[in-house]
Amino acid sequence: MPVTALVAYGTTNGSTGEIAEAVARTLREHGVTAEALPAPSVRDVTPYDAVVVGGALYAGRWHKDARRFVRRNRRALAVRPVWFFSSGPLDASAAERDVPPVRGVRRDMAHLDVVGHVTFGGCLREGARGRLARVILRNGKGGDFRDFPAIEAWAADLAKEIAAAPGDP
Repeated sequence: MPVTALVAYGTTNGSTGEIAEAVARTLREHGVTAEALPAPSVRDVTPYDAVVVGGALYAGRWHKDARRFVRRNRRALAVRPVWFFSSGPLDASAAERDVPPVRGVRRDMAHLDVVGHVTFGGCLREGARGRLARVILRNGKGGDFRDFPAIEAWAADLAKEIAAAPGDP
């Protein structure tokens, strides 16, 4: 029976969604039935054997849609393997070292016994929505710091972990 995974994400300008799509695509390439969906559109996680939750980082907080998804699905997430990812540093720091999860993410990780977390570089392009985004761009701090080979390598390892995880949540 194929293993199924959900990659739910919170994003404002779409770059975290692009990471989630890359994760789901890589999982599928490694034999896991996977789909990436915006976190607010997910009504039920029980059809999935494993869940990956991703959120963009804004001012030291995970995207509100990712936070709300975890809160809304806490019981169902507690009985299946869960992984988190964050996206957001607008510099090379995520590629140079392990960036620890922000406080709220750490708290959710502990409550849900999350298997793992990774932080990927973020992306902020011209035309991004939000006052803070416009200020960052005006100050020349935007750009695309996502490392898709690293994202795909993480997702390939994740596929092995998902396949090895105990089934029947």
